[in-house]
Amino acid sequence: MKIYTKTGDKGETSLIGGTRVKKSHLRIEAYGTVDELNSFLGVVRDQEVNQKRQHLFSEIQDRLFTIGSTLATDPVKEGKVQTPDLHLTDIQFLEVQMDLLDEQLPPLRNFILPGGHQAVSFCHVARTVCRRAERLAIALQEESHVDDLVVQYLNRLSDFLFVLSRAMALELNVKEITWKPRM
Repeated sequence: MKIYTKTGDKGETSLIGGTRVKKSHLRIEAYGTVDELNSFLGVVRDQEVNQKRQHLFSEIQDRLFTIGSTLATDPVKEGKVQTPDLHLTDIQFLEVQMDLLDEQLPPLRNFILPGGHQAVSFCHVARTVCRRAERLAIALQEESHVDDLVVQYLNRLSDFLFVLSRAMALELNVKEITWKPRM
């Protein structure tokens, strides 16, 4: 099987369900950003500091594929095609993991600037891509059906990535860079 089909050469692609849409469609932008996020999570996962967290990343990346397939499905044909689904327990999983990480961290008293170590910076990039994916899912929700759990999961995942970046900095013995506004 060839990887190229040439069916997208005129700027259109198919949603799950067969409907053709422009590649610039908000739905394509939303699931494309989730794909971008998943790729950045692969970079974060591959950092040495995260070797003991492989199970977390496997779980999260699987959920992002679920979200991507949900967003890639024609809402008119939703229910007629089978795609994996998201559950409230997926969000709760992130909350539990976040709480476990947060227990080890000093209280947050300032805004934190991204940086201090390449691995931490990668995590902040993933967090900001996650926020963009969330914004796009919300924008899509304003014009079409998007399950509320998708938005909630992306929101919680961005929070998790912030806490993870702090935990990574602690484990790497890197001082967090606090924002000191110029007055």
